[in-house]
Amino acid sequence: PILTWASQLVNHTLYVHLQPGMSLEGPAQPQSSTVQATFEVLDFITHLYTGAEVHRVLDVRILLTNIRTKSAFLPPQPTSVQNLAHPPEVVLTDFQTLDGSQYNLVEQQLERYATSCCSCCLQLASFRVAIPGLWDWRAAHGAHGCPIILHDQSRFPRGQVCNAAGVWLLMQAMGGTFDRLHDAHKVLLSVTCILAQEQLVVGIADKDLLKSKVLPELLQPYAECVEHLSEFLVDIKPSLTFDIIPLLDPYGPTGSDSSLEFLVVSEETCRGGMAINRFRLENGLEEHASYQVQLLQDLSHKENEEDKVSSSSFRQQMLGKLLRPPHRPDGSVAKWLKDLGAFVIDSDQLGHRAYAPGGPAYQPVAEAFGTDILHKDGIINRKVLGSWVFGNKKQLKILTDITWPVIAQLAREEMDRAVTEGTEAVRRIVERDGLSEAAAQSHLQSQMSGQQLEDQSHVVLSTLWEPHFTQRQVEKAWALLQERMPKTHQAVD
Repeated sequence: PILTWASQLVNHTLYVHLQPGMSLEGPAQPQSSTVQATFEVLDFITHLYTGAEVHRVLDVRILLTNIRTKSAFLPPQPTSVQNLAHPPEVVLTDFQTLDGSQYNLVEQQLERYATSCCSCCLQLASFRVAIPGLWDWRAAHGAHGCPIILHDQSRFPRGQVCNAAGVWLLMQAMGGTFDRLHDAHKVLLSVTCILAQEQLVVGIADKDLLKSKVLPELLQPYAECVEHLSEFLVDIKPSLTFDIIPLLDPYGPTGSDSSLEFLVVSEETCRGGMAINRFRLENGLEEHASYQVQLLQDLSHKENEEDKVSSSSFRQQMLGKLLRPPHRPDGSVAKWLKDLGAFVIDSDQLGHRAYAPGGPAYQPVAEAFGTDILHKDGIINRKVLGSWVFGNKKQLKILTDITWPVIAQLAREEMDRAVTEGTEAVRRIVERDGLSEAAAQSHLQSQMSGQQLEDQSHVVLSTLWEPHFTQRQVEKAWALLQERMPKTHQAVD
């Protein structure tokens, strides 16, 4: 129920700050208290991120600044105001007064507490909400709810805390692709940040390690992964020192760095963790201690998608969707390409040639639509012709049956001319660079890599799977294209 309420109010980032047992009724400034990092707390964090999968519009981030492992060596907790990547505009709590009074006082205290914890927007607003279905915290703690800090507009939860021994770890390591940071990544990162006390080394798979991934062309570039990962980590636990590095082999620094004490793995990567420890033993190093995080199940996965929350499934879901808005090239772009040596075929010019007096489409069009579409000088008035055919499918088909084959033939003739000129280009390369004719031809016709094609594509389709799955991608892409097109353009097509 928490995320359902929040999704109705929050546009993007939802920060969650757990403060069980805090009271907002007294006159004193509310203070942040430490929550022990027990298995129950870790389970609650996992549960909350699992629920966020149903509301993917929300970028949920559970702040870990006050969640600590139990140790005699804990340093003093910092009290400085935290600068979040997205300063909260609204702060909400499920705190309820015993008698329903002091409503304004509670909101004032909530705002005071929020601004003492993190940087907020100047126009910060606060609200109390009654969220049905939550645990009865008064019975559990003898006090009342917990404040929740949210970006845009929202409200939020609380978790049960039990006494249990924690662990003390200075340096930890973990790795993965972290492609399009999702909720399963967030669970893994959150658990790691709670266990780490000083430094966290995060390896992001790069280059050869990505070749076997599903649809590697759609993977986020390494720099983007680093940017998003850094923002998330600094938001949830700014007291840690983060070292984000590229992983170029399966072991990374965990195979050789003796200062790394702990390795966090998932159910899926636990074998990799065992391989790292074997590698360390073979090289005279001690084994890592490790902590295994459970996978998040994707209850809405479709055919060919994994049953766990996975970046691979997200990349499959991108197929057929518009990746980036198309840019209509103007005359200057065509001119620049021509100046660089490209052979430019302008379809608009071909259309003008086809309609011009003496052109291959002129007489058939004039006979089909009559002299009313002609200017006094005999040139076809394309505005008048357009007004006749747009919105009239029968008339439009008559026109396209005449003009499309003509323009296609003109385009083929232009392409033949480009091939002829390309032969001349081969001769020039041979003379200029001293290459063989075959090498020069290969130089001209070398194909772009899959990544280069994706970088220049607006929609990507893949034939990796069965034909019916590819057909569904095509149907999805076509339907989304129809939604993006104005109705007048749909009529033309």
